[in-house]
Amino acid sequence: MSLVVYLAAFVFGMTSVLLFRRPRTAAPRNPLTLSTCAAIILGALVFVCAAPTTLAAVNSLTGVPNFGAPLTYGMLSAYSCAVLVLLINWRGGSRERVRRMVLRSVAAYGALVVAIVVLFALADADTERLTDLDTYYANTPFMREMILLYLLGHSAAMLVMCVVCLKWGREVGGLLRTGLRLILVGALLDVVGFQLTKYTAVVARWSGHDLDFLSTAVAPPMASLAALLCSAGFVLPRLLPSARAQWRGLGDYRRLGPLWSLVGSVPTAPKPQAAWWQLPQARLQWREVSIHDALLALAPYFDHRVREQVRDTALRAGRSPHEARLAAEAAMLADAARRAAAREEPPETAGTYRLHATEVSGTDGLVELAQALRRPPSATTATTAPDGAVPPATTEAVTEPEEPHVA
Repeated sequence: MSLVVYLAAFVFGMTSVLLFRRPRTAAPRNPLTLSTCAAIILGALVFVCAAPTTLAAVNSLTGVPNFGAPLTYGMLSAYSCAVLVLLINWRGGSRERVRRMVLRSVAAYGALVVAIVVLFALADADTERLTDLDTYYANTPFMREMILLYLLGHSAAMLVMCVVCLKWGREVGGLLRTGLRLILVGALLDVVGFQLTKYTAVVARWSGHDLDFLSTAVAPPMASLAALLCSAGFVLPRLLPSARAQWRGLGDYRRLGPLWSLVGSVPTAPKPQAAWWQLPQARLQWREVSIHDALLALAPYFDHRVREQVRDTALRAGRSPHEARLAAEAAMLADAARRAAAREEPPETAGTYRLHATEVSGTDGLVELAQALRRPPSATTATTAPDGAVPPATTEAVTEPEEPHVA
């Protein structure tokens, strides 16, 4: 049982690490980010504290039998409070209203934690119980009240969460609605699989029956699954867009390969090399800046006769004006790279010209130019340089092996 609980705590902890591993543009002191991480970390601590191995260690270190019980129940109450605070920050509103509701939640659950500690101190619980404390002490004065208090406090938080998710789910869409549905499923599973089984086992003890297996065998795994679902619901709307952006960045980084192969050796101002461990978007930004610098360095070698010949040929072949322009710019760029590599003099027809890739923002223009270099259109392969020879750089760019496409 301890292994399962520790595994759930580990997953919770990794989730909070992923949240803090956000782009630098995300403010680490944002109340929503802080409350999300606080709720997840407290949830992980609840699982760590509830493991029988941890309970035995805490009891042994303090010398107080069952000292781990108020520690775990207090941590669970703090987690319930953190969930409510997270919902308040997620819902938003005026700063004063959010602050007032957060303070009320903290005050209520702070009093609950104090009550749990006081009741445990007043109770007679000298027999250590690591897995069945709730049912073993269900009829013990003060322990009975302590058990009911922590269950009621957690039930209140989960029921409020269900109501908020149902109400808010009708007003939003997209990833936020998906996250709310996951939270709702997790909260309902907590209510039915953890709380209801605990209540049933405790009430059974009051009436002289033994349904302890509900509290010891059914409730813990249900609580773990419910908490993981809630955690996924809170994190999904915040991490998935970033993950999608990184995946698109990886695809664009690879699609820029043909263009980078062509201009990567052009001397430019030195820049720090992108580290292998950096995220795809950071590597893409480095490659994009380097390519733009190389295009500026190659601009004096642009031969407009090459561009015009390829453009006219492509138009006659039925290509659209945009496709013809891209094919022409790819041929001109390949010819310029060849001239620069051979240390030739700039052509007489060189002049001011802006590539399409430098006119549009973002990476799309560079990706289009890179794909034009890797495609073997007849207009490019048939083009000859002014001296009648096929530009070697153009031929190499056209015959470059196809790289795997990343969506």
